[in-house]
Amino acid sequence: MSRYLMELYQDNLEYSGDVMSAIVPLMKLLSLTVIGLVLSHPKSQIIPRATFKLLSKLVFALFLPCLIFTELGESITLKNFVQWWFIPVNVLVSTLIGCLLGYLVVIICRPPAELNRFTIIMTAFGNTGNLPLAVVGSVCHTPKNPFGPHCHSRGVAYVSFAQWVAVILVYTLVYHMMEPPLEYYEIVEEGVEIDETQTNDMSRPLLVEAEWPGIEEKETEHSKTPFIARVFKSISSVSQNTLQDVDSSGEGGGNSPRSIRCLAEPRVVRRMRIVAEQTPIRHILQPPTIASLLAIVIGTVPLLKAFFFGDDAPLSFLTDSLEILAGAMVPSVMLILGGMLAEGPNDSTLGLRTTVGISVARLLLLPLLGIGIVALADKLNFLVDGDAMYRFVLLMQYTTPSAILLGAIASLRGYAVSEASALLFWQHVFALFSLSLYIVIYFKLVTYV
Repeated sequence: MSRYLMELYQDNLEYSGDVMSAIVPLMKLLSLTVIGLVLSHPKSQIIPRATFKLLSKLVFALFLPCLIFTELGESITLKNFVQWWFIPVNVLVSTLIGCLLGYLVVIICRPPAELNRFTIIMTAFGNTGNLPLAVVGSVCHTPKNPFGPHCHSRGVAYVSFAQWVAVILVYTLVYHMMEPPLEYYEIVEEGVEIDETQTNDMSRPLLVEAEWPGIEEKETEHSKTPFIARVFKSISSVSQNTLQDVDSSGEGGGNSPRSIRCLAEPRVVRRMRIVAEQTPIRHILQPPTIASLLAIVIGTVPLLKAFFFGDDAPLSFLTDSLEILAGAMVPSVMLILGGMLAEGPNDSTLGLRTTVGISVARLLLLPLLGIGIVALADKLNFLVDGDAMYRFVLLMQYTTPSAILLGAIASLRGYAVSEASALLFWQHVFALFSLSLYIVIYFKLVTYV
């Protein structure tokens, strides 16, 4: 009997140890977030909002690129580049499943008609960058983690390897999905223009620049208009003028109307070309993306890698300096998150039912489906054998709250800005509990790898 009680006691100690090893990393991140919240709270204003905006620019342009370059460049090889193919694919799969869940939320919760696409996007696109990097950094800082040696370098490399896919999706699919609905825009067009001019000042929420500083510089004449809908419904003056220019330029090049008509670009193709020209794909080359590309190129070429990485590398002093700067990334990100939460939720027309529906779908249901997807991929031998961190990063892609970058896109498009702010606030509050639950589950699952 005493032997049975002793074994039960040891099992309870082991279980509580596993739970604590999963929760402690989140408590570290929570402490940093609370510090940021206290420093930027409107009542204290120990650090003004302008300082947090400057810090976000440092993260975006310096700390994050340094972290990506040093860790991804050292970890990646040509062999790894081939083996890691499922990481970007998993981003696409999680986004597709999230879109389906978002569509179900629209059907069940019935948000305002003009916010249907917003509901789908906020359910589908999670944070694949800063927050997973912070979680990985905190988890690997804990001595009793289940990921073994080189935990941090491998985790950062896996997360960074997925970012380029997410960036492409944001600057293409998300950008156009967040376009103001045509019918709604036609009704409120006159009043919105006045409101927009009032928001382009220091009252702009911190979340707008938390992950995309300087977003106001990316605005174009069509950013806040339903450009695609107007082009494909042939009511946009821009599209009509463009089509007329193409037609007129073609008419002067020959004598036969029939030959001109045959050589003319089809109307649908012309409209697609117009939309493609208005897609800000050129903005993909931001500092973190450039750092990822440089790391992949240098890491996969042994001759170049020998110059930058290793104790005897001629440029090891440079990578060491970048590594020192990279150490500021995680605390800075969590301080910025605290500053964002200190602003509180904005007024929202989304409705309580839809807000809860998006949060439940994103934070509770999608991770369950993600466990199934990753388990199926493991059965099909799509994953790296015996790599617990690889599986943990794949699972985290289904677990994080909606990307803060969506708030920046909403501001850029002038669509559901206050709703994005409120939803991101509540999701990050709820994510404290959902992440704690699922990280405990993931720690149990990856130990069986």
